[in-house]
Amino acid sequence: MPKGQGQLIAQNKKANHDYLIEDTFEAGLVLQGTEIKSIRARRVNMKDSFARIDYKGEAYLHNMHISPYEQGNRYNHEPTRARKLLLHRKEIDRLIGETQQAGYSLVPLKIYIKNGVAKVLIGLGKGKKKYDKREDLKRKQAKRDMDRAIKNNY
Repeated sequence: MPKGQGQLIAQNKKANHDYLIEDTFEAGLVLQGTEIKSIRARRVNMKDSFARIDYKGEAYLHNMHISPYEQGNRYNHEPTRARKLLLHRKEIDRLIGETQQAGYSLVPLKIYIKNGVAKVLIGLGKGKKKYDKREDLKRKQAKRDMDRAIKNNY
């Protein structure tokens, strides 16, 4: 199965609006016991989440909110804890080099279940300026108008 394919759980729609995504990486997640149950129940919010590589050369996902599991009792997890990402060493080394350039950051795009395992699609993105965002909105609106005109004519 190609990367990014699987049962979609959550998607970060704001990422494509705020960043120009140049490359994507598929990473596994190190989860605690009740977290996977909450993920399967689609109780995930990726709105303000980001990925970072720490000084030890390990990738972590920060601020991704996974709601506590209802039947989890005292063994429940902390909702916004930092979760380790499972990447190959070559990918991490490449990401270290590319994120040190000005304006580049690691943004989670979507979380999905692939072959029974939770995966996250990480995008290497460069922040868009305000005028770039306005241009994209104009382009989308023009495409919508053209599609609507074609639909009405036929």
